[in-house]
Amino acid sequence: MIQLTGAGKRFGHKLLFEGADWQINPRDRVGLVGANGTGKTTILRILAGLETLDYGTCQGMKSISAGYLPQDGLALSGDTVFAECMKVFNDLRDMEKEMETLSHSLAELDPTGPDYGQASDRLHRLQDEFRLRDGYALEAKTGAVLGGLGFSKEDWTRRTEEFSGGWQMRIALAKLLLQQPNLLLLDEPTNHLDLEARNWLEDYLHNYPYAFVLISHDRFFLDATVDQIAEVWNKRVYFYSGNYAKYLDQKTQRFEQLSAAAKNQRDRIEQLEIFINRFRYQATKAKQVQSRIKELEKIERIELPPEEKTIHFTFPQPRPSGRSVVELVGAGKSYGPKQVLKGVDLVIERGDRVALVGVNGAGKSTLIRLLAGNDPLTEGEFKLGHNAEPGYFAQDQYKELDTEVRVLEDLGEFSPASTQTELRNLLGCFLFRDDDVFKPIGVLSGGERNRYALLRMLLRPTNFLLLDEPTNHLDMRAKDVLLDALLKYTGTVVFVSHDRYFIDKLATRVFEVADGHVHVYPGNYEDYWWRKQQDTNGGATVPAAPGMAPTHTISTNGHGSEASVQSADVKAKRLNPIKRKQMEDRSREIEEDIARVEAAIALCESGLLNYVSAEQTRRHNLDLEKHREQLAQLMSEWEEIGQALEAG
Repeated sequence: MIQLTGAGKRFGHKLLFEGADWQINPRDRVGLVGANGTGKTTILRILAGLETLDYGTCQGMKSISAGYLPQDGLALSGDTVFAECMKVFNDLRDMEKEMETLSHSLAELDPTGPDYGQASDRLHRLQDEFRLRDGYALEAKTGAVLGGLGFSKEDWTRRTEEFSGGWQMRIALAKLLLQQPNLLLLDEPTNHLDLEARNWLEDYLHNYPYAFVLISHDRFFLDATVDQIAEVWNKRVYFYSGNYAKYLDQKTQRFEQLSAAAKNQRDRIEQLEIFINRFRYQATKAKQVQSRIKELEKIERIELPPEEKTIHFTFPQPRPSGRSVVELVGAGKSYGPKQVLKGVDLVIERGDRVALVGVNGAGKSTLIRLLAGNDPLTEGEFKLGHNAEPGYFAQDQYKELDTEVRVLEDLGEFSPASTQTELRNLLGCFLFRDDDVFKPIGVLSGGERNRYALLRMLLRPTNFLLLDEPTNHLDMRAKDVLLDALLKYTGTVVFVSHDRYFIDKLATRVFEVADGHVHVYPGNYEDYWWRKQQDTNGGATVPAAPGMAPTHTISTNGHGSEASVQSADVKAKRLNPIKRKQMEDRSREIEEDIARVEAAIALCESGLLNYVSAEQTRRHNLDLEKHREQLAQLMSEWEEIGQALEAG
């Protein structure tokens, strides 16, 4: 579909990448990864035809249709959400109007005349094409995509300009998915999606009939959607087969191989230089010296990229709070006539790490503000525990910052005990590098200021952290630093995040906010997802997973009831979508291996029928035994996976 040959691009004096050779085929599913600033977005724009190369060529098929979704910046206006999405089908709607006109014409024309035959032929051709392109299901398609991306039916009739920037990007994504270009290019499509919309988008892309290339900092999303990784690294583009998890393993192996090759090259260069310097002035060695000089000149030096520094950031540990950190009893919150939460009973204890999940608009931010004591309750009781000190990070926390002060200066005043090196390392990890640290806070973008506000807060944490989407605007490395620090933190954490990897690693409990109520699930995101699938009794207590302490849940009618979990046989976990996909992929790999081994067995058996020598017969028997053992192992693994998939 598209082929890059010797592709290179500069941004001012900075070389982003060079020598890139990349062929994109129909139905390729590619994740484009790399550190911020390496040129990922630039590559997407080149593939979309929005930017040109400085070196090399980019060739595409004439019939290719590329659809590009940027990270942000799109604004739609002038129509309702549903009408805006239906615009992608304008050609089909025009076809439908022509069909209607032709139908009326046929009713008035003489059936024996030439015009009738022409109109009839034209109508039949249009009907066939309209049916082939699924023209009779346009409204249903549009409704399914809007629903999957989180738009309620009431939203469909609202005008697009009424929606915030994040929802505007959802509308743009919906239009792109309905358009179904044969090359879909998505730049961080999950940035503005909640968990439910991300899960829906994963399924949609899994069944997408054409190729797509996407950038994402969500590991779970990459693992579930792509089967190839293209990494921009060390000014080159490297390719790995498999999803993100497989890429991490292969990258480690590739770096070890590159390091070994670089060492061997250095050793060879050193040997050549020693020989040249030793015999340079001896006439009898002149020929050998010249030969080695030529060899030295021809060596293309292997450049190892500078190793990324591993940042180990540890919070200053706060003083301990009492066992009960915060308690809500019969809590409710209304904004005018709209009731967001009602009848909420919950207790958060010291050391809990609670993830708040739910669709956008369900009330997660409202609940976290209530727990922080920033908003008063409309009804019920709020109890803050002994020595509990809430520290609240809002999505717009940057508004609290002094815009006149420079970044490094402000951070130094805020944390005088930290050295300049420590501060700059931390700033670098949170994507403030080089001269960025000397910028006034006021010139930073909203995302940059929020990122800085998070780092600033973490340098002097309280014993009860409440974080509203702290992973927004962070790349994977910054998320890892934040995650590692929170895992070592001895206080209590309540956080909102749409990053499932982050939730899975950090959460010890999950609070789902839905329909004005709060439902409590023990464990991490995977445990929550499984229990949610199993919980068909509308909020009844669910059994804890093996090895997990008993807990309580909040009933959906708003009346909290604690019930100890009785020991019982626990059903095997239902496979989550990511594990299921991995197992299905492995099953297909095993089936291919089985076919190869069976072919090898047939070859050995055929060889035994034709006697040549005793040695060859012995070799065939050994090979046959080895292949039969392999076949038995493969069959056993294949059956186990099949049983697990059926049970899950």
